[in-house]
Amino acid sequence: MEEILEILEKDGRVSPDDIAKMLKKKPQDVKAAIRKYERDGVILKYKAVINRDLVKAEPCGLRALIEVNIVPQKDVGFDRIAERIYSFPEVSSCYLISGTYDLLVIVEGKNIHAVSSFVAEKLSCLENVRRTTTHFLLKKYKEDGVILKQKEENKRIAISY
Repeated sequence: MEEILEILEKDGRVSPDDIAKMLKKKPQDVKAAIRKYERDGVILKYKAVINRDLVKAEPCGLRALIEVNIVPQKDVGFDRIAERIYSFPEVSSCYLISGTYDLLVIVEGKNIHAVSSFVAEKLSCLENVRRTTTHFLLKKYKEDGVILKQKEENKRIAISY
């Protein structure tokens, strides 16, 4: 992968001027390259990795990994059914995978009922979906290469009389 992309992938906040210094290139060349990557769809989005467990404003939603076994369609394989699945607003990611299942779908919902309703009412009843297995994420330790700091637990020793 090109060096500019590697730098931005690790830290999307690095300025083009700083990238130019790191790579010993002209700032205007780096800016032009970044604009081209954005125009060509190579760079799709800049994002922050947020440890939602440390945000006190609102409770975190629920995320589930759903393995989906599907029947591929003639002439389009898995693509058409995958497109139908990833079009649902509840779906944050969708991958074609090897193994027992064909797709790995990451779904986000307010609670377990919202996710289970999605699976029961939208996903499982799609034509060509054979079966699903849902795994709920219970705790995150690391995301996108970043280790997430855990909430400090009360470490006082319990005293009983």
